[in-house]
Amino acid sequence: MADTLDSLETRDPAQRERELMQRLPGLVALAKRAPGWAHILDGIDPASINSREALARLPVTRKSELKELQQRDKPFGGLTSTAPRSLSRIYMSPGPIFDAEGRAPDWWRFSRPMFAAGVRAGGLLQNCFSYHFTPAAFMVEAGAAHLGCTVIPAGSGQTEMQVQAMADLKPDTYVGTPSFLKIIIEKAREMGADISSVRRAMVSAEALPESLRRWFAEHGVPDVVQVYASADLGNIAYETRTSGVLNPGMVLDEEVILEIVRPGSGEPLPPGEVGEVVVTVFNPDYPLIRFATGDLSAIMTDMPPSPCGRTNTRIRGWMGRADQTTKVRAMFVHPSQVNEIVRRHPLIGKARLVISGKIADETMTLHCEVDDPSRADDAAIVSCIRDVTKLRGDVQFVARGSLPNDGKIIDDARDYS
Repeated sequence: MADTLDSLETRDPAQRERELMQRLPGLVALAKRAPGWAHILDGIDPASINSREALARLPVTRKSELKELQQRDKPFGGLTSTAPRSLSRIYMSPGPIFDAEGRAPDWWRFSRPMFAAGVRAGGLLQNCFSYHFTPAAFMVEAGAAHLGCTVIPAGSGQTEMQVQAMADLKPDTYVGTPSFLKIIIEKAREMGADISSVRRAMVSAEALPESLRRWFAEHGVPDVVQVYASADLGNIAYETRTSGVLNPGMVLDEEVILEIVRPGSGEPLPPGEVGEVVVTVFNPDYPLIRFATGDLSAIMTDMPPSPCGRTNTRIRGWMGRADQTTKVRAMFVHPSQVNEIVRRHPLIGKARLVISGKIADETMTLHCEVDDPSRADDAAIVSCIRDVTKLRGDVQFVARGSLPNDGKIIDDARDYS
């Protein structure tokens, strides 16, 4: 039997998809009780939103829009279905952007990635996420309480005290950012302290390059896994290990529907294509629907089932930011503008705007994938570039499949030297 938190993680994928789609109408109906969602979803019949195709017709709400929405209707832009003073906590990130936490156990669904990381009842973990204004530390607290393990609420900073706590209390797990774990290990070496009890780490909030993962293994922490989470959505996806070996990709949480869309649009991309992560989460207090994170990733395809036994979709993890807005000759150029040009010209399958040259003497070239580059006419597209962006741009036709699969809509290749 798979070593998983519960049977939801090992469902037949078709059963999981069917059950998620059956729950969608209820989620949309719940969301429409909140004034912000009532406006965004105006005219939408919840009963009709019962498939991925129907979901894809709903508008995307972008994380980058939250500040403006919340300024108009504090504190949550009218997007919560639970009144602010009935929540458990309200957080504030720079901006400011406010985030909600309800009262349900393991509200952030963090017990799943923690269990996958090897955390069990009776374990002792050192929680090095900040407890100040932001929710990450409390995500860990709630997951730990659900699993029945003990937490050292260490927070961030005070490196010598972190080392002393590890040396004296001997936690088995570190939870926090990867960069801070490296700082703690280096400080322990400097102090001559024994922190060898920490053999496991669950990290988030920063990229984890493979070079740093190898460094951790070389310095006594061989089992390091990442969780992909956000202050609005909680747990989205997480890494798993089997017999000490890291499994490819990140497994989706059981309470989310994930779409990968073309950056700057709400158009779902085929599996395997790199694009922006859009998440719908079944949260009774903060029901986010088609919430665009601004992060890039891709659904993993042609992969055997994960050796960990979990059957949910896997993604490639965080692959950068989707917002590639840049400025050319004092004018902002947005990915949505590139998508508008593609929309107006159906012969284009995929496009990338490459900006080259030097600042104030740059050239914009729209690289367009078409069926037959030798026969395509660029005149109408050149005119469209000027119409949409108010800037002059050239066109270069290439064969379908020629552009890199990296999610880039705008490639700023200028010489800044």
